[in-house]
Amino acid sequence: MKKVSIILAVLFLGIFCKSFAQTTPSSDFFAGKWEISLSGTPNGNVQFLTTLTRKDGKLSGELANASDATQAKRPITKVEESANKIVIYFESSQGGEIALELAKVDNDNLKGMLMDSFDATAKRLKE
Repeated sequence: MKKVSIILAVLFLGIFCKSFAQTTPSSDFFAGKWEISLSGTPNGNVQFLTTLTRKDGKLSGELANASDATQAKRPITKVEESANKIVIYFESSQGGEIALELAKVDNDNLKGMLMDSFDATAKRLKE
């Protein structure tokens, strides 16, 4: 009977430790390199490359035009995030702040809208 209770105690402890480990975040999901594609904008389809980095608890970065490296990079002015959604704010070339809202689809893809008008997707770039 002692062996059974010891085995059950070890099994219970193992399950408890495994479930506790899953509740802590294993990584910073939104941080990293992303390719963001915007469809149907007045400038046609546009692709941006960005590397989101966490500084002082907040995400930051800049957007670079993937098809024209000579264009100036657009700094990200603000990022709002939750567990499964991110909103990236940046200045447009015509002036004014634009919101890009993206929601998690899976571990490597996001989907959303730019200014509630244009389709947007993002794909994690592997380093």
